[in-house]
Amino acid sequence: MLVIFEKEYLRSLYEDGKCSDKKHRYQPDIVRRYQKAINFLKAVSSIASLWTIRSLNYEVLDGDKAGLFSIRVNDKYHVEFTVTLNEDKPMLTVCNVTDLSNHYK
Repeated sequence: MLVIFEKEYLRSLYEDGKCSDKKHRYQPDIVRRYQKAINFLKAVSSIASLWTIRSLNYEVLDGDKAGLFSIRVNDKYHVEFTVTLNEDKPMLTVCNVTDLSNHYK
């Protein structure tokens, strides 16, 4: 899938392993796991493929987060994202990463 980062700190965490924003600083283990989760998103050919990777705990969110999907970074953090199918190129799925959230806040 093509992965697009909605916020600059998400892109920076993935590409550089850190971000200059003090609000979004994470432990090195969380950053490594986040990068691994994004690599999984980039590697799959379709959103349905995420169901087969049990460690990701892929889920469709509901309630106030309806329309979002999530995969697990660890027990505490999740990557939230949206998925858009491109009509021009049916094989291209755009995964828009919206947040690295603390599931228990």
